[in-house]
Amino acid sequence: MSNYKKFIEELIIISKDAGNAILDVYNSKNQDFGINYKSDNSPLTIADKASNDVICKNLMRITPKIPILSEEGKTIEYTERKEWDTFWLIDPLDGTKEFIKKNGEFTVNIALIENGCPVLGVVHAPFLNITWYGSLNLGSYMIKNKKKISINVESPQDDTTIKVVSSRSHSNNPKLENFLKNIDNHELVKMGSSIKICLVADGSAHLYPRFGPTMEWDTAAAHAVVKYAGGNILDLKTDTELIYNKESLLNPEFLVHYE
Repeated sequence: MSNYKKFIEELIIISKDAGNAILDVYNSKNQDFGINYKSDNSPLTIADKASNDVICKNLMRITPKIPILSEEGKTIEYTERKEWDTFWLIDPLDGTKEFIKKNGEFTVNIALIENGCPVLGVVHAPFLNITWYGSLNLGSYMIKNKKKISINVESPQDDTTIKVVSSRSHSNNPKLENFLKNIDNHELVKMGSSIKICLVADGSAHLYPRFGPTMEWDTAAAHAVVKYAGGNILDLKTDTELIYNKESLLNPEFLVHYE
């Protein structure tokens, strides 16, 4: 598949429709959000399920032959997944903890994966009403205040304060403290969900080291955004780009960087 442009407009609409389904729950008078907990003790709300339904229904409509791997969907065995050259990888509500805290820092993530690489990604932050997207051959963009802006990572100059993004929910980490000791002039920016990666993509930050656990659907869409904005996400142990559709869907520790 090479014509990604035809998908962009539809995916932006789908992500916004999913975001509206999330906001319906977010703004409802029922503040318990129907919270349940998955086997890894991570929260799941009725908003996750509502968003997942919107995305999957529409993806099956526009690309009925492309399989979907979703955080909230059924578990698909690797014996089946390993045959997929192309598939959708989605997180219907990334930042469920931020959603529950009602701080607005949550996103809808939709990525297209080809041969282990994110070739297209849309990240929509419903509460902030900001959308980031990027794809192979087209570059990366941000839609804010109804304006589309081309975005690129920012390389810091010698006298620049290095802005390092950190997870709002997982910031107390000795490995992060050691990482920051090697950067003399830095500012820590705390943020939730895949917005952290998008901040590097749009030049609002320079680095995002991740030492806590994440899954493939947490990073794939934003990976496309930062990759086609001139940056990348590297496995901290191997210094190679993150790949997708591994037997284990758990990501290694990684660094989102500006070049």
